[in-house]
Amino acid sequence: MAMTLRLTDEENQRLAELAAAEGRSKQEVVRSALADRWARQQKEQQLDEVVQRVLPRYRGLLDKLGSA
Repeated sequence: MAMTLRLTDEENQRLAELAAAEGRSKQEVVRSALADRWARQQKEQQLDEVVQRVLPRYRGLLDKLGSA
């Protein structure tokens, strides 16, 4: 599905500079940034799920360590 990305002149200039510096198209830079952000969000979500599952199990120990 196609999408139009509306950028300010300054954002467009920054994108063009990044693309030129990396030897890629502006589209490739945006797609890469999206993939990177999505991967980071997935890792954060996985970590949150692990913490929510593990934290209650070790709450007493963590409280004891915190007051030591």
